[in-house]
Amino acid sequence: MKTATFQLEQLTCPSCIKKIETALGNKNGISEVKVLFTASKVKVSYDGHILDPSDIGKVISDLGFQILK
Repeated sequence: MKTATFQLEQLTCPSCIKKIETALGNKNGISEVKVLFTASKVKVSYDGHILDPSDIGKVISDLGFQILK
């Protein structure tokens, strides 16, 4: 398993956590998702043979969250 961390612009509500966790948790190849609300970070454990960080970032972006570089 590999790990990727994404810094988001800002999480504004606790329902954002559920939205991100649900979308990523349903993605094949992702084993664990942790959303750190106060830090606006998403930590993901994933299978590098199935996904890469850009695939995960696309899911987050498609939900309407901006990933900071």
